[in-house]
Amino acid sequence: MRSTLKFLLALAIALLLMLAFRALAFTIYTVEGDGLEPEFSAGDHVMVNRWSYGLRTGDDSGWFGYGRICRQPVKRGDIVAYEDPRDSTSRSVLFGVIYALPGDTLRYKGNTELVPGLKDCAEADYYWIKSINEQNPIDSRCLGLIHEQRIIGRAFVVVYSHTPMQPIWKGYRRSRFFLEK
Repeated sequence: MRSTLKFLLALAIALLLMLAFRALAFTIYTVEGDGLEPEFSAGDHVMVNRWSYGLRTGDDSGWFGYGRICRQPVKRGDIVAYEDPRDSTSRSVLFGVIYALPGDTLRYKGNTELVPGLKDCAEADYYWIKSINEQNPIDSRCLGLIHEQRIIGRAFVVVYSHTPMQPIWKGYRRSRFFLEK
């Protein structure tokens, strides 16, 4: 009986450590669409570093407000995971490339393309995030500027990839396993 209790205690501690590690350090998210082709494909399970820009604490609705522990600057060209600003209840996650930083100047051309230039849109702590695939732009062109508190972290490796709508025992794309970005 005593060895069973020790085993259960060890198992509970391991589970708590794993959950804390997942919540505080790294998280794996699944890419839903093809907006990041060819970097990420639908069905890729991507690991996101929550500490890459500092660990997020609180939000605007909480007692303590939004902040970051060990804050680091977001860099142009980084592929990031961020919360969809259209739906705050489901906490769905999108991926995109940081295209413009706070203070950058932006110009719309034909209302679909973004080029450096004329009109200043970026305020402090807001970023212009762009899809890689121009054919499926769920990015700042339809979402607007993304506040820093919505950025979860930098996506850095495809852990594994599974073709959507395939049974669990087949559809794995082995060539995409542990693919660094």
